[in-house]
Amino acid sequence: MGSEVDIEVDVRVLAATNRDLRQLVAEGKFREDLYYRLNVLEIEIPPLRNRKEDIPQLVDFFLARYSSLQPVRFDPEALATLIKYPFPGNVRELEHLIQRTVTMVRGQVVRMADLPAEMRYHKASEQGNLADRLESMEREMIVAALEKNEWVQTRAAESLGISERVLRYKMGKHGIRKQ
Repeated sequence: MGSEVDIEVDVRVLAATNRDLRQLVAEGKFREDLYYRLNVLEIEIPPLRNRKEDIPQLVDFFLARYSSLQPVRFDPEALATLIKYPFPGNVRELEHLIQRTVTMVRGQVVRMADLPAEMRYHKASEQGNLADRLESMEREMIVAALEKNEWVQTRAAESLGISERVLRYKMGKHGIRKQ
């Protein structure tokens, strides 16, 4: 390009898309000749939400990449929350989350409080029996009230309409403690 001399190169093109190129070709929205040039070997990789078992290994990979100054790890509860989250942004969203978390965390352990609110309060599913769902909702409400009131239990209990003694009991029952 920009020269009158041809230079021979040997390249391979690796392309990725989340669209059905075959259908786009049929609809006339993608060039057929380009499709057949690119479509030498097609590998379909399901979205991250359909392969949750890969999340711990990906977390370890990204932690190794982005926590070079001090090693960082996820506590079990935070990792379990990542596994439940659907990751609409796929692996890239997970990578950016790890990069941002490692940059912002003030220690060597990433806890629930270090995760973005949309992940902490994500409803993993609307399934399960009533008791399990009520337990989950109660825990979420208690944690939210504590965070809103900077972990001052008296104010958190007041905002929930319960006594401080009941709040402490429920915090113990759900394993909630300031991190």
